[in-house]
Amino acid sequence: MVDFELSEEQQMIRDTVGAFAREQIRPAARPADESGKIPGELIEQAWQLGLVRGAIPEKFGGDGDTRSAITGAVVAEELGYGDLSIAIHVLAPRLLAFPVLEFGTDDQRAQQLKRFGANSFAPATAAVVEPRFDFDLTAMQVTAKADGGGYVLNGTKCFVPIANESGAILVYAATKQDSGFAGVDGFLIQKGAKGMEISEREKNMGLKPLATYEIALKDCRVDGAARLGGEKGIDFSRLMSQARVAIGALGIGMARASFEYSRDYAKERKAFGVPIATKQAIAFMLADMAIEIDASRLLVWEAASQLDKGKDGLKESYLAKNYVSASALKVADNSVQCLGGHGYIREHPVELYLRNARGLATIDGIATV
Repeated sequence: MVDFELSEEQQMIRDTVGAFAREQIRPAARPADESGKIPGELIEQAWQLGLVRGAIPEKFGGDGDTRSAITGAVVAEELGYGDLSIAIHVLAPRLLAFPVLEFGTDDQRAQQLKRFGANSFAPATAAVVEPRFDFDLTAMQVTAKADGGGYVLNGTKCFVPIANESGAILVYAATKQDSGFAGVDGFLIQKGAKGMEISEREKNMGLKPLATYEIALKDCRVDGAARLGGEKGIDFSRLMSQARVAIGALGIGMARASFEYSRDYAKERKAFGVPIATKQAIAFMLADMAIEIDASRLLVWEAASQLDKGKDGLKESYLAKNYVSASALKVADNSVQCLGGHGYIREHPVELYLRNARGLATIDGIATV
């Protein structure tokens, strides 16, 4: 029997993060989209929720809570409901902290995790996506070649969130060609490392408040201790399954926000003396949007439950992420349709949701649970 009923603790977390998303993030979303900047005080407020620090062991200054993919998905959905860009920014430190927590050596944990137990936002990130149309997680063009006890990295990454302010970046690179997920390793590279160049901020169609960057690696040399997990390495497949669950959950939250706004608008907007929500074309469209959101959540939670059981969840997370990428875009587009001409005006947030939804298919590895 499959049971997706949240525990009392998970329900409390959802209520707390959901309230923060509604009361703090939602009002800041439009100004952030217009200015391209997220208020620093909002980021600090989000950090106080313990979304990263909670999973860090007490000996490193964290709360020592048990990490759960289902709980992570619940948190990501609520933050995505507030705003996708802000959500990705405040969760970005997880991209380095959680892989180190799960696969890092004792020395790597001691060196990296203390910063995430601090009371202030600790910028950190990971570099996954590469700037080419045929990018494949199992066939990366960024390479790390063993050389004299260390590694030399070459290649280019893109869509790296908050790279310019991060103290360290976890860069994924191919160490073995034609080996699929097993041929990819992670390397902890400190900001300012010789051979790593961070470009100017990327200009994207959506996710405008989220600062993303391209990173060029030109004979960037790191010592052997920089390889995440040491000689044992990492389970890159599992890490990407976690990332896909997170991105799927973020997309659900954004789709939910888009649906609720258009639903409420349709109930208030009148045509020929009656709310447009009573018109069959609009009513059926809203019903279809609600179905898409529930179906997406079931797929994401199924994948998350596989991860919590210790399984790789590769198939489930892939299906969930792909489905949400399409369904969230459909929901956002239908929201614009529900509002008619008003849907194209920035006075309403649905055009923002549509621009952000377009990027879901592209942003692999940009969040994790």
